[in-house]
Amino acid sequence: MSPQAGFLLQDQIIPRLKSAVPQVVNCVGAEDPAELVQDATAFAAKMLVNVEQAKKTVTPGNICFYTLQHMKSGRRLTGSSVCDVYGSPTQLKGRTRLTSLEEIAAGSDEAGEEIFTFNDVLSRDEEDPGTKAARRLDWDEFWSGLAKRERSLIEFIIAGNKLRNAAHALRVSTSAIHASKRDLATRILDFMGPQILADIERRPQWKQDLDAIREGLACREERRH
Repeated sequence: MSPQAGFLLQDQIIPRLKSAVPQVVNCVGAEDPAELVQDATAFAAKMLVNVEQAKKTVTPGNICFYTLQHMKSGRRLTGSSVCDVYGSPTQLKGRTRLTSLEEIAAGSDEAGEEIFTFNDVLSRDEEDPGTKAARRLDWDEFWSGLAKRERSLIEFIIAGNKLRNAAHALRVSTSAIHASKRDLATRILDFMGPQILADIERRPQWKQDLDAIREGLACREERRH
């Protein structure tokens, strides 16, 4: 872009876009007027470059008019696809609709007195795959060092069977089964570390971070009022 075109963009085109874009271009999804003005400025600059390369003469009004038409049709710097579910043209055509995860998904009529948002409905209070994989590796290593009877005892406990049934199946006394259970508990704590019980009960980190962000936004909104 030549210096003359740069001054034209800065002094005559951008001021017009700043006043026109918020009035005639609809915000889609999470867009805001300031973001749309930035997109419009980039479109106008690109038009000026193309005009200079074609050695044509246009007025600032022409550039602003066609830039606004682009913006009104849903074209953005990120693309103008009508198939992308997040695309502005797709939403302007009514093919998709973005919904905030903070919107209420179920009120008191459907879920009693508690109110659920889409974030509560769609999220799962599970650990992230990386934590699960690391814990699985530790357990596989611990499992490989157990005797056959100890593995059978763990399988009985996991299945929810009573210890006397396990004693009968393994052909040992009930007291021996209780002793084996206490020994396994001690060995698991020694191998996994004493913090393993706290880690299991702790909520996933991503869930804690999300709740902290939501509480911070709520406190900020209260301070405004």
